[in-house]
Amino acid sequence: MANKHAALNTLIEPVVTAMGFDLWGVDYLAQGKHSRLVIYIESAEGVTVDDCASVSRQVSGVLDVEDPIAGEYRLEVSSPGMDRPLFTLDQFARFKGSRVQVKLSVPFEGRRKFQGQLAGVEGDEILLQLDGQEYCFPVESIEQARVVPQFDN
Repeated sequence: MANKHAALNTLIEPVVTAMGFDLWGVDYLAQGKHSRLVIYIESAEGVTVDDCASVSRQVSGVLDVEDPIAGEYRLEVSSPGMDRPLFTLDQFARFKGSRVQVKLSVPFEGRRKFQGQLAGVEGDEILLQLDGQEYCFPVESIEQARVVPQFDN
């Protein structure tokens, strides 16, 4: 699946960049006829619904020509939002100190889901602090990661 994501990133990023946006990430969820391709874009000026629609039209044209995904799927274009998914080591480093939720592809100490403070990045691993302990997870073992929004009262 990592190769599929890399191929989709390579195909989609030039289109998104040419339109003046940054590609935050691509998430392909293969679920038969209910598969979804979610493209996250961002911009210093913010992202509007019209921006998402424009990017969707442009990317859809490229995907129709290149046909990288067999079968049916639904294309969604979105801002990463406050609970943004994290895809790369650079993104993890950028959100050091934030609370994050991590889901591993295989269990570690009997569990796959962890939530704690992102202590940083070391090599190709993220450092997560929770319950007074620090955990190191190789980025390739992470199935999903998201920033957990914090609201001050």
